[in-house]
Amino acid sequence: MSCPHQQKTSNYREVEDSIHTDFNDDMSYGDYLCLEQVLSAQKPLSDQHDEMLFITIHQSSELWLKLAGHELSEAVKNIQEADFGHAFKVISRVKQIFNQLTQSWNILSTLTPVDYLKFRDSLGHSSGFQSHGYRKLEFLLGNKNAKLIEVHQADPIIYNELKTVLESPSLYDEVIKVLADKQLLENTDVLNRDFSKPYQQDHHVLQAWLSVYKNADEHFELYELAEKLIDIEDAFQQWRFKHMYTVQRIIGNKMGTGGSSGVSFLKKALDISFFPELFELRTHL
Repeated sequence: MSCPHQQKTSNYREVEDSIHTDFNDDMSYGDYLCLEQVLSAQKPLSDQHDEMLFITIHQSSELWLKLAGHELSEAVKNIQEADFGHAFKVISRVKQIFNQLTQSWNILSTLTPVDYLKFRDSLGHSSGFQSHGYRKLEFLLGNKNAKLIEVHQADPIIYNELKTVLESPSLYDEVIKVLADKQLLENTDVLNRDFSKPYQQDHHVLQAWLSVYKNADEHFELYELAEKLIDIEDAFQQWRFKHMYTVQRIIGNKMGTGGSSGVSFLKKALDISFFPELFELRTHL
């Protein structure tokens, strides 16, 4: 006997009359997102089942990289305009994007070495090293290296975009300018350098940040901004590490398809810090 107070459940949901169903003359969800183009862009070159996984992971990652670059470009503009509130918002968003990218490696790691080798030759010399979205991110964060854009010479539009970002102040350069504007930076030589060159840790910048941290209440916006930058590097390095480890899991110490040494090349990136003084200062507090 059923309980008299037991509610009946149903697996059927009525479609509400107010829901739009006729899109002959109206923009649909698919139209707005250009889904016909997006969902038809997965074109495996082999007949191997797992190649679709490989393509989907990398295409979706490129979309996240594009968004991260969009957000970091806005953060640079925000810092230039002293709009710290909005800068904090977009930098926090970039951190979550990196977390999302890190999670994607967990999905790709379900690809076994044997299954990957079945279609790896189909990639030719294509490689993540050629990702201009990733390169733009690194340049925006301050990891500058002019040789890294040579691989994009075949595409003048992408090459010129990356060259512009390479030669422009990075997010960290703009933050250091704020330190100077606040009279916290005694020597501003670091701001008169060639911005296309890799940033080198600077003693005067370190001293400025030490002053901020030792007087956090007085310089709270800069203190908070510094911690937001640490959040970005933390999330970015976790993504780098997971990338390296996933590659090691799948191909071991084989050379990369783009000609790099593979895992050993990826490991070198883990030693690069975008904001070296922000880590060094912790030793001196």
